[in-house]
Amino acid sequence: MSADLSLLHLITGASPVVQLVMLLLLVVSVTSWTMIFRKRTLLRQAREAAEQFEDRFWSGGDLGTLYHQVSPQGREAGGLASIFVAGFKEFARLRKQAGGDPMAVVEGAQRCMRVALSREIDELETNLPFLATVGSTSPYVGLFGTVWGIMNAFIGLGNVQQATLAMVAPGIAEALIATAMGLFAAIPAVIAYNRYSSAVERLENRYDNFLEEFSSILQRQATV
Repeated sequence: MSADLSLLHLITGASPVVQLVMLLLLVVSVTSWTMIFRKRTLLRQAREAAEQFEDRFWSGGDLGTLYHQVSPQGREAGGLASIFVAGFKEFARLRKQAGGDPMAVVEGAQRCMRVALSREIDELETNLPFLATVGSTSPYVGLFGTVWGIMNAFIGLGNVQQATLAMVAPGIAEALIATAMGLFAAIPAVIAYNRYSSAVERLENRYDNFLEEFSSILQRQATV
């Protein structure tokens, strides 16, 4: 008598606990892949937006004109545009105050830009902790399902007088599927987390460099 070791039969024949572990890992894997593709699109759009704005900023045009072109978009502009709008708006407001100290004006603009920078980085880092959690915990969740399944398989052997490999193989096989699903969920999440964390760090450095360069420009204008 040969045991049916097809994948579908092993999953449907698994114990309720192992099936629950498999279902959990499947949901986590689907959610993780959804976040991976969304994050990929978000970071690509952020890079393209940064390149486009830098081209406009360093084209030599008037900053006031650029501000009026970008500011109607508000926070939807995102990235460097959002940092620029926050800094230039505060700079113009403080500069209009009577007796405003040039350094105080620049420092006020820098604080606003730092807040905008922090907001942009927080948005870019959204869902990265989830990917890190999936990458670090999924193998252990799958291992739990494997241990539970193997334990049940060996407990079942205690009820028979003569144990054979054919009797224990299906239970071990269905248990090992949980480990495979844990790895299937974890590996893409770890790769995506490392890659996207590096991409966010590069964008953060790019934003920070722009902030410093723009601050230098505002400092020169404040003393005029």
